[in-house]
This record gives sequence, structure tokens and C-alpha cells, in this order.
Amino acid sequence: MLSIDGEYQSLEIQEAVLPVDSNLIETENTVTSVTVGTQTQFCGSYSDFMEMYAPIHQVAEYLNAHSSWFTRCAEPMKVQPLGENGYALVIGRFGSFGYEVEPKIGLELLPAQEGIYRIRTIPIPGYQAPGYDVDYRASMQLKEYFNEDADLKSSQVTRVEWELDLKVYLHFPKFIQRLPKSIIQSTGDRLLNQIVRQVSRRLTYKVQQDFHGSLGIPFPDRSKKKR
Repeated sequence: MLSIDGEYQSLEIQEAVLPVDSNLIETENTVTSVTVGTQTQFCGSYSDFMEMYAPIHQVAEYLNAHSSWFTRCAEPMKVQPLGENGYALVIGRFGSFGYEVEPKIGLELLPAQEGIYRIRTIPIPGYQAPGYDVDYRASMQLKEYFNEDADLKSSQVTRVEWELDLKVYLHFPKFIQRLPKSIIQSTGDRLLNQIVRQVSRRLTYKVQQDFHGSLGIPFPDRSKKKR
């Protein structure tokens, strides 16, 4: 069973359809897994981008002020601020074969260095993850170009390009460990890829809406223009 919103659905979950193009690339052909002792490690690498219809300096100012938008854009995930640049997030409830986990991770949004924004996992004070651990390392870079779309008021477009390296360590109960490794591998593949795809699509769309709305800039629905 798998659900991003805390409601149970089948593992063959269908992603919520959002009016935003998805360019998510799994830069490794598959999620890899390694079993060390009683822990199974799943690793995946991903990349994507989102477009902001404004000059690069406005996008940079918005990203730098994440305390004013991150919490509301991350909904329906539960978010709690941690210090100046950190947040504790409850991602949702996921599971399979009767084994369920509700990941809660701490993320720190680091200030840009040489034009690159980085996000990394940080400890959550007083919290011990039950049976799992997450190593989240992402980077974002802004690139500006001119658009030729007459429907847009801004002649400048900023592309936020991001890459993510994700490692998830799971301590499965004994009844899961007895399953064939191929089943554990395929289930981990689907869970990890589905979580990243759903969260990235939802967060991308909400951030784009919030950014353009805060500046009064029209946000074009590219999905409609392609029909």
C-alpha cells in the first residue's frame, strides 16, 4: 500500500494529475539496493527543472526567502521549522506487504554559494527514525534565457535546474527479509521512484503558482497549450 496523502491506495498508485509539465529524469536506470546486515539501502539519482517567468534576480530573491513560502508550498506534507534554514517534514505514509513507514526527515536549505543552492538532511532534535534513515542531497542552479512567447509579459525566463541523490536505509522486519531479493528490489524501486515523482511534481507546481502569484505574473498552463 502506498499513499502520499496519508490515505491507503494500492501499490499501483496513479499519480495526481497536475497542470504542469514533468521533466523528471531518473539519471540512473534503476534504483539500486544493497543489503548490509539487516539493513537494505536503496539509492536513486534524479534531475528535473522548473521555469519561472521572471528575471533571475527575482527568482533568487524568492528562493532566498524560503521561510515565507516553503511551509505552505510543501502542503499536504506536515512541516515544522528547524532553526533558520531547516525544516522537519512528514512525507506521508508508505508501505507494502503489511509493512508501513511514515518518513519524517529534516532538511536544510542552504544559502546559495557560487550560484548553487543545496539541500541536505539534518537531524531532527529528539527524534529517532523507527527502522529507516534518509540521506537527501540536492542542488539547484538558476539559468536565465529570453523567451519568444508573445503571451508572456516577461521576456526573461529563469530555469531552476535541480539534481537529487537520494539514499534510503530500511530495516525490514524478519518476515520481509524472507522474501526474494528481486521482490524487495522491485518494490523499493517503485516506492522510491513514486515518492520522488509525486513530491517533485506537487512541490514544483505549488512553488510556480506561489512565485508568479506573489509578483502578479501570469503562470501559463503549458499542458493546455500542447493539446
